[in-house]
Amino acid sequence: MNHPLVEKGLGTNSGLAGIALRLPAGIIFAAHGSQKLFGAFGGYGLEGTGQWMASIGLEPGYLMALAAGSAEFLGGIAILVGVLTRPAALVLAFTMLVAILSVHIQNGLFMSNNGYEFGLSLMAIAVALVFNGAGAFSVDRWISNRNSRSDGSSADAGALSSQ
Repeated sequence: MNHPLVEKGLGTNSGLAGIALRLPAGIIFAAHGSQKLFGAFGGYGLEGTGQWMASIGLEPGYLMALAAGSAEFLGGIAILVGVLTRPAALVLAFTMLVAILSVHIQNGLFMSNNGYEFGLSLMAIAVALVFNGAGAFSVDRWISNRNSRSDGSSADAGALSSQ
């Protein structure tokens, strides 16, 4: 598994910032995804979310609900444990961009008016994880360390950020 694309996708540093971002964001994303997919935590499930998405012009609604819910649920779990963090975070950042532009932007910044501040915060966290990777205490870091021991290269080889 000494492929440059794999190293860039899984590469991370040993810093603690990643875990500080991953844990709360992973919980939030997974919970919101489970609302869309399963109707958990007071959500509407795929049928209800799909109908709502169709009503705001995101067609086909069921497929859009499945895509958004899956991105949030599976992406949230992935960043929570720190596996495939960069690709998962990229998908989550795009999901938040769509949510901001299609639902929240016309309401202004503040959450009190259903604005985009929460989506923007989650998108910023996701983008930070794309650039920095999962950091310490992650599956990505464990894989990166295993690769570095097997080929003698640096464990931080795939990290996009400079230290």
